[in-house]
Amino acid sequence: MKKTEGIHHITAIVGHPQENVDFYAGVLGLRLVKKTVNFDDPGTYHLYFGDEEGSPGTIITFFPWPGAQKGQIGAGQVGVTTYVVPLGAFSFWEKRFKQLDISYETVERFGETFLTLEDPHGLLIELVERDEGKQNKWTFGEVTPDVAIKGFGGAVLLTSQPEQTMQLLEESMGLERVGAEEDYVRFRSFGDIGNVIDVKATPVARGRMGVGVVHHIAWRATDDQDQLDWQRHIAQRGYQVTPVQDRNYFNAIYFRETGGILFEIATDPPGFAHDESVETLGEALKLPPQYESQRDQIEQLVLPIEVREIKGKGNS
Repeated sequence: MKKTEGIHHITAIVGHPQENVDFYAGVLGLRLVKKTVNFDDPGTYHLYFGDEEGSPGTIITFFPWPGAQKGQIGAGQVGVTTYVVPLGAFSFWEKRFKQLDISYETVERFGETFLTLEDPHGLLIELVERDEGKQNKWTFGEVTPDVAIKGFGGAVLLTSQPEQTMQLLEESMGLERVGAEEDYVRFRSFGDIGNVIDVKATPVARGRMGVGVVHHIAWRATDDQDQLDWQRHIAQRGYQVTPVQDRNYFNAIYFRETGGILFEIATDPPGFAHDESVETLGEALKLPPQYESQRDQIEQLVLPIEVREIKGKGNS
């Protein structure tokens, strides 16, 4: 049986790009590792945030569309994106959210405690403490490696066909079913981050794409050959899988599972440092070769953004 290590990245639609940068870099302390454009809509940013190197399993990416229609979270989507922080880090994050006037709640699931909150555009985020996963060495403002987000803890999937979605995860993607509690079934991959998937076990109303919802979830392939193996593997199970698409920082294939969620399988290499150094990741607007001749026009279209510290009560 083929097995994915876990989540490679998650991609969502948001509103104003500066609000997006302020939350994920300024509040959560993630590193803006790549500033590029939507390959299908080059007048729009595609922003990537992750750990110090943009490692697979840490990357959340965004299409910022200011003024676009608000989406509706529901079936066919990632309902909640889970981030993992080191053991003992909750006291820091609770204090930080209070200082920044960010509302959060505490919930429990499968014996774990989660801090749940919304980003400025309505995406549902949660933090969980776990020991597994390597430390994120990136420091930004008050967010230091001892409390920093290590990467994805996993995700909560919402589906119109829970049994078929869970069957795909277990029998085709190679995740292990490890528990059931109330309205959730938990699956785990063999990786140490991006490895815990909770599926809501009852169907929910169909979601609507727009600002504040996840567009797709991507799973890890070790390299190009592994991805081709996945392409055949998934197609043999009756899914319509796209040809390989070059996304500059990874190659991608896509298919929509029975419950409506758009799945991608993305290669770990080449990563984000092949067109700029690790030290300067995210500083310059990087364009794929087909758009380089249009750089002047694109730079006039996209809104200016900056990574900046966000100060709360008691800070100047």
